[in-house]
Amino acid sequence: MPQSHLKINTLDHKKPLRVLANIVSVVCHPVFMPVIMTFVLYGINRVSFGNITMKTMYSWTGILALNTIFFPLVTIFLLKRLNFIESIKLNNSKDRIIPLIATMIFYFWAYMVFKNMKQPEVAPQVLRIFLLGNFWGIIAIFMVNIFKKVSMHAAAAGGMIGILIVAMIVSRVNLFMPLMISLLIAGIIGSARLVLRAHTNGEIGLGYILGILAQLASYFYITRLINIFD
Repeated sequence: MPQSHLKINTLDHKKPLRVLANIVSVVCHPVFMPVIMTFVLYGINRVSFGNITMKTMYSWTGILALNTIFFPLVTIFLLKRLNFIESIKLNNSKDRIIPLIATMIFYFWAYMVFKNMKQPEVAPQVLRIFLLGNFWGIIAIFMVNIFKKVSMHAAAAGGMIGILIVAMIVSRVNLFMPLMISLLIAGIIGSARLVLRAHTNGEIGLGYILGILAQLASYFYITRLINIFD
């Protein structure tokens, strides 16, 4: 069988896997994770959210979506339109610089909005930890991006794992199963990025580590140090 024919067959065989990997990459895109995980936290840990109603959650979702989805995406599309970046996929480190700086601002604003909420609809501690952890995660990605490309998908997945670890610490609810599911999802996300050859093993592993550490650092700051530095 000719070598070219073998190559075509190999590509055809991998095509469904790449399609699936693309779907996973879009559905689990970092830009959607703050909103998704906020609802997950509300669903699996109602105790921490106290008397917060679903109506309030929809209102909070609007605030989060505006700051963590709409503004970052608009910024990226404008940058592409103005030819400041090569691709909206932000495939190279240079393309990521301005979007990451803009995202830092939007994430910080989201955290401050929820931090400064007043009674009777005060944002629960676990949500404030999560939002601050997201902000710190973006800072960490930006700093590492100067020297080495890192998977933002993996960092978002790491943040998911990290906040569930935190939720297990601060809540009396048994969240072992959600944590196991999050590990499985994180593995699927990392595998999808490898299938698409968007990142190396090292870049994905580094993303996981940054995401988890950012959430744990946020937890330590809010529960132990915030009264010292605020």
